[in-house]
Amino acid sequence: MTSSVTAQDKVTTQRATGGFALIDSLQRHGVCHIFGYPGGAILPIYDELYKAEQRGGISHILVRHEQGAAHAADGYARATGEVGVCFGTSGPGATNLVTGIATAAMDSIPMVVITGQVPRAAIGTDAFQETDIFGITLPVVKHSYVVRSASDMARIVAEAFFIAQTGRPGPVLIDVPKDVGLEEFDYIPVEPGDVQLPGYKPTVKGNPRQIDHAIRLLRVAKQPLLYVGGGAITAGAHTEIQALAEYFSIPVTTTLMGKGAFDEHHPLAVGMLGMHGTAYANFAVSECDLLIAVGARFDDRVTGKLDEFASRAKVIHIDIDPAEVGKNRIPNVPIVGDVRQVLQRLLQRLDEIDKPADADKTLAWRDRIQRWRDDYPLVVPAYDETIAPQAVIVELCRQAPQAFYTTDVGQHQMWAAQFLKNGPRRWVSSAGLGTMGFGLPAAMGVQVARPDDVTICISGDASFQMNPQELGTLAQYDIKVKTVIINNGWQGMVRQWQQSFFGERYSSSNMQVGMPDFELLAQAYGVKGMVVNHPSELADAIATMLAHDGPVLMDVRVRRDENCYPMVAPGKSNAQMIGLPPQKSPAHQTIELMYCSSCGAKNPSSHAFCPECGTKL
Repeated sequence: MTSSVTAQDKVTTQRATGGFALIDSLQRHGVCHIFGYPGGAILPIYDELYKAEQRGGISHILVRHEQGAAHAADGYARATGEVGVCFGTSGPGATNLVTGIATAAMDSIPMVVITGQVPRAAIGTDAFQETDIFGITLPVVKHSYVVRSASDMARIVAEAFFIAQTGRPGPVLIDVPKDVGLEEFDYIPVEPGDVQLPGYKPTVKGNPRQIDHAIRLLRVAKQPLLYVGGGAITAGAHTEIQALAEYFSIPVTTTLMGKGAFDEHHPLAVGMLGMHGTAYANFAVSECDLLIAVGARFDDRVTGKLDEFASRAKVIHIDIDPAEVGKNRIPNVPIVGDVRQVLQRLLQRLDEIDKPADADKTLAWRDRIQRWRDDYPLVVPAYDETIAPQAVIVELCRQAPQAFYTTDVGQHQMWAAQFLKNGPRRWVSSAGLGTMGFGLPAAMGVQVARPDDVTICISGDASFQMNPQELGTLAQYDIKVKTVIINNGWQGMVRQWQQSFFGERYSSSNMQVGMPDFELLAQAYGVKGMVVNHPSELADAIATMLAHDGPVLMDVRVRRDENCYPMVAPGKSNAQMIGLPPQKSPAHQTIELMYCSSCGAKNPSSHAFCPECGTKL
């Protein structure tokens, strides 16, 4: 990718190294924090970073593993909307970053990843710690560079930041050979905004005709549903989404990535949909007559059986990435553009048309959803002697409702998604790649970005053991992350699937043997450790954790065999859920058809026709 650079005549040329040009360019792009781990090939860059830290304005956070650096930069970006930056050296340093890069790519997170490389003359010779990180990461980056000349450094950094945060965001890799970092040249800085990339012009404004078409469908829909994904978070479109929902009285469901884009306390909110979504969100998406997909990509964990997903609905799909529009579901009204700008224009058109919406048109629809909500609520079990994992999430939410929450991956992640009610950018979770070990380093990045806020990592005993070494980073920099381990002694979601779909053959999912004492592990790193064993201890323990002025690791021993419900089994439609509340249905009952599509009558599945209204089933 080539570019033209303007405004070079505004600055004075100075003699500098490639390493200086890199650090100076990062600072010019507003970088205050870098997460990384040094090594031989990247030492010229770290030497310039040392000098920059002495001058002030930038700081480096030394992680204990490069994967931690990538996840921390990812968390930093999710919490702020800014580009996260991480460093790793050549060879294993670079390859250790790959999982974090892939995590960011799947969730469209803006990152700039700097890797050291062997000197230019040694590239291709299998030199010590040489890997082709450019080639390795091609499938999981938005763009990538190998810096062949120090004189290209400022331009490449400017391009990388521009690419990472425009259009659909994503990670950009810059691979820097060691001798490029040492090479002296006449340095001319490139300021943000001074770079242009011919041929790269993401569409941000939606097509006016398509917007008008969408308005026509919105006006006639009787059972509309807003389906909101991570693109709405990226665009900062929560105000516009709420305005649209309230204008037409449209219920709103969000994806795992979309949590926080709509106030979950709002009466129109129906929570998350999909594999572990609320029953009422899944019933609603199965029955809606108009689905407005906003910054969502119709991924398999949301849709279940794709050809039965919103099968009775017309679809409006708004997304900035044209590759996503029509990829999994052909929309009736495709609108390519920035979600916020498209919704702003749609709302402007509604004002121009000056024809009020009929709020009563969706009243019956909202009443049906409320009946489903009443009949199939999310339930927190109560046990006398063991702690329900759901109760941990609920108590955290009660005591720290405004905290930033990160999660690892598994049952605890889904319980957190079900029971937490987050504001925009206060939910940080690996959704697309499902990366165990993400939670703690991501929380580290969030806390560095938001030092005056509370950051809580919700983890599992198996996930936590993927990156426990970052406790050392928390201790070194006094990063006040509070980590709560939902400890059931299993790879919980793996065990649940083995129970449900593999004949209760628990192959390699029991984590009890060899589990560390997490309290002592925390103390060994200089972090406060806690253990909670009984329901009566939970509320006070969480209060103690939150009051502690420093990082905390709390090990909560929960009921071992608790499963995460509702659950859409693989290959099933969203209306077919396992494990509705006990008072409504025995555990593991599959709900084939719980209601009539026309009148909402319950349990008509044993009839060819609905006994209430006569509709053919």
